[in-house]
Amino acid sequence: MPNAPLPVSRSFTSADGAPFPPGAVWLPEEQAFNFSLFSRNATAITLLLYRADDLITPCLRLPVRMPHNKTGDMWHARVPAGQAGDACYYGYSVAGPHRPEEGLLFDAEKLLLDPYARGVFFPPDFDRAAACRPGPTAGRAPLGVLPDRTGASPPAIQRPRRHDHDLIIYELHVRAFTRHPSSGMAEAQRGSYAALTARIPYLKALGITAVELMPVFQRDPVHGTFWGYMPLNFFSPHAGYASDGAVDTAWREFRAMVAALHEAEIEIFLDVVYNHTAEDHPGGPVWSYRGIDNPSYYSSTPGTPFRPTNRSGCGNDLDVAAPVVRQLILSSAWFWIAEMGIDGLRFDLASMFSVDENGRVNLAEPPIITELSTASQWWQTRLIAEPWVGDGSLMQLGRAFPGRSWRQWNAHFRDDIRCFLRGDDGCVPVLMTRLYGSTDLFPDDRAHAARPYQSVNYIASHDGLTLRDLFSFDDPGQIAANCGHEGTEGAPEQVLALRRRQTRNAFCLLMMANGTPMFQAGDEFGHSRGGDPNPYDRDDETNWLDWRLTENESALLRFVRMLIAFRTAHPSIARSVGWRDDVSWHGVDGGDPDLRPVSRSLAFFLRGTAMEDDDLYVFINGWDDTLHFALPEAARGGAPWRSLIDTAAAPPADILAAETAPPVGDMARLPAQARSIRVLLRGRHDTITE
Repeated sequence: MPNAPLPVSRSFTSADGAPFPPGAVWLPEEQAFNFSLFSRNATAITLLLYRADDLITPCLRLPVRMPHNKTGDMWHARVPAGQAGDACYYGYSVAGPHRPEEGLLFDAEKLLLDPYARGVFFPPDFDRAAACRPGPTAGRAPLGVLPDRTGASPPAIQRPRRHDHDLIIYELHVRAFTRHPSSGMAEAQRGSYAALTARIPYLKALGITAVELMPVFQRDPVHGTFWGYMPLNFFSPHAGYASDGAVDTAWREFRAMVAALHEAEIEIFLDVVYNHTAEDHPGGPVWSYRGIDNPSYYSSTPGTPFRPTNRSGCGNDLDVAAPVVRQLILSSAWFWIAEMGIDGLRFDLASMFSVDENGRVNLAEPPIITELSTASQWWQTRLIAEPWVGDGSLMQLGRAFPGRSWRQWNAHFRDDIRCFLRGDDGCVPVLMTRLYGSTDLFPDDRAHAARPYQSVNYIASHDGLTLRDLFSFDDPGQIAANCGHEGTEGAPEQVLALRRRQTRNAFCLLMMANGTPMFQAGDEFGHSRGGDPNPYDRDDETNWLDWRLTENESALLRFVRMLIAFRTAHPSIARSVGWRDDVSWHGVDGGDPDLRPVSRSLAFFLRGTAMEDDDLYVFINGWDDTLHFALPEAARGGAPWRSLIDTAAAPPADILAAETAPPVGDMARLPAQARSIRVLLRGRHDTITE
């Protein structure tokens, strides 16, 4: 008897949808969308599709039903193109228990954004307040943008060469960089990705080799978070930085910006925020994670009632140890690297990753750090940590941070250099350590084998005073001294001269130190924020760079450009290991350095032969009087020494090219004026004098 014919049916996933990948995906071979959403505690989920001409009434309301459309904690559905019609946006209604004491905040009337949406649309009637109170939010809540139906592949990514001794990071804010009318951009283009692209020739001329963009994740467009540290979505470039504010333009201009930076041999890093979201403190808006599954996405203190933890200082810490959040972070990181071409990620408040699901600190091997570290080896991506948390309860700078191969923002370098420049006691020994590569934090012994380039050295960043303000305002909390006059207005010329000298000193110490230097945009031409160390909400001239300063402070800009070129030309400064026997430390008389608490001076002799480089002799005078330095016997004889840098000299003598720098005279009495630094060079190819 013949077998009965088998029934013909579509594949399981064609009928039911697939649980992975999360988010909305266009399947060109099926001409259908796949939708997948995580929720462990929901009892019902409805997919909602919207046309552009009706943002209140969905054109498709599709219940995601049991048992076919749920696998584990993933709710999924397959929607053919014909069923989707001309829909271009989507969201979800998620039902479940509403028990705030347990952290369950389900409200089926809330229109919720997919955490994995690859674009976020804000309707004209977008209303943050509506999301903060009970009731429907259709027409007033952000929507996900449906994927493009052409199935076109993203453009190929051409990476720049990987910089090492010449890696110099330039921190900037996309909008602040070109928003000022003096930027030279057309008004509609100011503050956009496209305007940043147009400014790449300036970056190239400056000599930096990596830009680190302050957060570009999509955020609430009306909430006062100009700096961008309140992300709503982790997969979409902020549309407010597009020249026309449109989502598709943001994607296009962002990718064009990345390609142009790569063509200029400039790497691009992103400052990423994966520790909290724009849903804010308890009582904040229910836009996405909070309404989809609040206790699965956000961490809380053990026990009941549900109390969100606040190590981030923003009121709603993501539970970065939870598998669903780790998957979200890894997927987002992969998206920005593989699809958008990013070369490195700087993790805001990275020590949050050390907190486990029970709120305890895991100092050994936090899962997300291990996963990111492993993935970075495949991605060939730089990982940079801000190794602390927002509430000050955890600092992991150096070997305390579990990411053994990560670079780290070195706040000790920042503070110790500031203390020395201010004239504090006891700074010379620690100044030596910072210049050498911060081996107290990144030890290069057999057990640790840390590298000096893991120390991201900086003196000023977005978080705190600008370099100009550091020498224009008295602020003990910022380790700032005003050089004799408070504020930037009405300062006498002698005060202005000292401020310029101190700015040159700061740049000189930064660029003469082993490690990875970083400075913020505008410091190279004296940008001031009026003494405000935290203008995170100011979309105005406080944060906008005034490009007229490139003319008014052209001497400082020239100094910084030439100093960067000097560092780049001398690989003996930034090495893969410590200077070791190639450096010797000296005092004013050429003997041992003065390490007493009252000391304000230091010199060092850095031999370049091992790196096929020139020899350098640097002497630093932190006193208010002129000192006369003597070269040690080991540095005398042979080819002549030339004076390339003198931060006290009037421009253009403050920094000279090697071929125009004059040889020094009396080796036993080399003057360094008050509060100044001098750098001498002995060329390996120079003619030896008798």
